Amino acid sequence: MKKSHPHPLVVISLLSLIVTCLLLPGAIRAEDADSAKPPEKASAEAEELQEMQKQFDFWLGEWNLTWKDGGKGTNTITKILEDQVIKESFNGKPSIHLVGQSYTVFVKPLKIWKQTWVDNESGYLDFTGGLEEDGRMILSREAGKEGKKFLQRMVWHNIKENQFDWNWERSDDQGATWKVAWHIHYERK
Repeated sequence: MKKSHPHPLVVISLLSLIVTCLLLPGAIRAEDADSAKPPEKASAEAEELQEMQKQFDFWLGEWNLTWKDGGKGTNTITKILEDQVIKESFNGKPSIHLVGQSYTVFVKPLKIWKQTWVDNESGYLDFTGGLEEDGRMILSREAGKEGKKFLQRMVWHNIKENQFDWNWERSDDQGATWKVAWHIHYERK
């Protein structure tokens, strides 16, 4: 009886799949790029990244919020997914209808923060940014309405252990000037 051999293209496809499975996981892991660096340099960079990843730790906890005209709300900030993602749960009720959540992550290869916000008014916003030299944390985005582009940003400032201020700001001149649209004062519960 004649032996049946697989078609050469099947063999090549299978070999290609095996090689990809063996090589791909290492190729996509950001920390594997450090393996080619001297140990002391890789260690220093890893420590720097760990410190940068703690830049939003001041925000963690349960907060009472106040804003002008007697507005009040709450915000709960926790770490999830093995402490790699910061989850925000904002509730503006009963002062305003807005209830939302954000997910914020430090993207190590880029050394920047990214945040996605969603809410009960069908809002979806995405931001990037980080810690400024003056101690303010700023995440910003480009937006547009009716064909007109503008910038929006969130600014965490006056940061202390149990309180800080947060501004929602807008610029119509590509960041030359900013107008505060909403100022919230945070106090730890």
